[in-house]
Amino acid sequence: MLKNQDRTPEKDPDLMASILRRIATGPHLSKDISRSEARDGMLLVLEGKADPVQAAIFLIALRMKRETDNENLGILDAIQERTCTTKVPVSELVDIADPYNGYLRTLPATPFIPAVLAACGLPAFCHGVESVAPKHGLTARRIFRAAGVSTNLSPEQAGERVSHQAIGWCYLDQASFCPGLHGLAPLRDLMIKRTCISTLEVLAAPLRAGQKTHLLTGFVHKAYPRIYAMAARQAGFYSALILRGIEGGIVPSLKQPVTCFRYTNGGPEAAFQADPSKIGIGRENRAVTHTLLKTEPTNLDRLATAAAELGLQALGGAPGAMRDCLVYTGALVLWHSGRSASFQAGASTIGEVLDNGKALKRFRAIDG
Repeated sequence: MLKNQDRTPEKDPDLMASILRRIATGPHLSKDISRSEARDGMLLVLEGKADPVQAAIFLIALRMKRETDNENLGILDAIQERTCTTKVPVSELVDIADPYNGYLRTLPATPFIPAVLAACGLPAFCHGVESVAPKHGLTARRIFRAAGVSTNLSPEQAGERVSHQAIGWCYLDQASFCPGLHGLAPLRDLMIKRTCISTLEVLAAPLRAGQKTHLLTGFVHKAYPRIYAMAARQAGFYSALILRGIEGGIVPSLKQPVTCFRYTNGGPEAAFQADPSKIGIGRENRAVTHTLLKTEPTNLDRLATAAAELGLQALGGAPGAMRDCLVYTGALVLWHSGRSASFQAGASTIGEVLDNGKALKRFRAIDG
C-alpha cells in the first residue's frame, strides 16, 4: 500500500487567504489560480489545517466562478496524494465509480456489476460512502450491507479479494482509503450545494492493476465527459468508459439510445451511441423501479433491502429490469476493454454467467 505524500503545502498562514482574495471577488473580478495553488489549498482542507469557514469558501468560490481545468486537476492531485493506493497483482482492473451521493428515483444495479465482471474474468471493484450531500440517496454501501457483504475492508484486504482467483471483486469505502476526504462530510452538509469534490472524488483510484486500470463512471450534464476524460488521463487510468447513466450513474437508460464517451490507452475521448435495442432490451421504464420509491422514498434501509433482493435474483438469472441493467452495462464494459469482440458478444457472455450461476457464486464468495 502506498500513501501518496510527495510534498505538503508551505506552512504559510496567508496561503488560503491569498487564494480566497482572488477566487472569491464576484462574477466579474474573480481570478483563476494555478494547479499547484489549487492542490495546496485542497491539501490544507483535507488535512484540517484550513479554518472550516475558509475551506467552505474555497470550494464554493471555485464552483461559483467555474473551476478551470488546472484547478480541477490541482484538486485531484491533492485527493490522490492523500489516498491510500494499493497495487493489485492483476493485469487489468475495472474501477467502478458511481456518484457517491446515491440514488433517489431508481434502484441502482451498480453493487452487482463487479461480481458479474469478475465472473467473466475481469476483476472489478466499486467504492463509495454511506451517505453524503447534496443528495443523501441510496448508496452501494447500504445495499451491500443489506445483502450481507462486508463494507469495512482495508485497502489491503480489498486488494486481496480483487486478486483472489475465486472472488475477483470487492467494495472499498472512502473512509478506509481517504480518511481526510471522508471527514469533510459534515462540511459538505453545511455547504448544501455540489462542489468539485463530487466530481473528482470518484477518480481517487485506491486500487490499481499492474497494467491496465479502466475507469467506469457516469454523467448527466454534457460538460462532464470532457472533464472526466481529462482527469482520468491525468490520474493514470489506461482507459475510461463514461456512460450517460440514470441519475448520473453507470447504467444508461433501458428505454432509448444515449450518447456516451470513451478513450483507451490514454488517447482522446470519442463519442459513441449506446443502444439497448441492439441486445434486445427495450423497456417502458428507463431503470429499475419499485413501489417503495413512491410510498417510502426516504426509507433508505427498506430501499436497500429491496435493491439487494432484486440484485441477488438477477445474479441468479431471474429476468427483469435489474438483469437488463447488468447485461447492458456489463456488455459495454467487456466490449470497451476488448474482452468481447462486440457489444452483442459481450451481452451474450454476461447472460451466460448470470444463467449458469457463476455471477451469483462470485458475489457470495466475497465473505466466504
